[in-house]
Amino acid sequence: MIPVGFLEFGIKDLFEVLIIAFILFYLYRWIRGSFAIQAAVGLVFIIMINALVSALGLTTINFILRSILDVGVLAVFIIFQPEIRKLLYSLGQNTNLDRFFFRSNSDTVIDEVIEAVRNMSHSKTGALIVFARSSSLQDLVDVGVKLDARVNSELLESIFNKTSPLHDGAIVIRSNRIVAASCYLPISQNPNLSSVFGTRHRAAVGITETNNVFVVVVSEETGRISVARNGSLTSGLTIQKLRAEMQQTLGEQKMDESEMTFSSTKSELNLN
Repeated sequence: MIPVGFLEFGIKDLFEVLIIAFILFYLYRWIRGSFAIQAAVGLVFIIMINALVSALGLTTINFILRSILDVGVLAVFIIFQPEIRKLLYSLGQNTNLDRFFFRSNSDTVIDEVIEAVRNMSHSKTGALIVFARSSSLQDLVDVGVKLDARVNSELLESIFNKTSPLHDGAIVIRSNRIVAASCYLPISQNPNLSSVFGTRHRAAVGITETNNVFVVVVSEETGRISVARNGSLTSGLTIQKLRAEMQQTLGEQKMDESEMTFSSTKSELNLN
């Protein structure tokens, strides 16, 4: 034990302080740039005012502030609902973007999407393409227009053509198939997202804030190509850069589902 004033500070205490500091640091990184940071400052301010009025003996104000703090837990869940949902999604999903593709078909899917994006960028056709895990976004698929089609550049361009009834919204690609079109995504409320980005880009960021997905966006106004993942947006990509991003994010981290099935079958046979 090391005496600090009238306190004794030991290795265990130091360990606890470091853990708390680590948690607070990552909580700050987690909510930084969102509405939650202002709300957190407000809650801390109320706690500090409550401590001050308690020390001054202002009983009426103290009673009011204590009443507010008594429902603080419920208020935290209400105020931080988007951030809590994002955390739960992150805990419930694998952080690796696996199972997106069969490895044998991933290059073909990327080639088809690249070709469609190139053409839509030149013609300034707005597009929103979501690459989802094999078991995710089912709620969005259910309310969209369900499809079961091979990923094809002509089909993608037809869907996003301004005269198509399906052009408004996003398409969802899972397991190398276009499973739904005209899917409406949640809009990001991130105040740090530039005002130059419209609803399509904010929707791309919004879906990646709470889901482990990869999104390709083509701007209808400028033809600019962007990608969104992990709640962030990268804009102004060339076709070459887009291909590199897709190959890195979607191609290199895929798990061969056929091998997974074989391994699972082999394990079952061994058990039997």
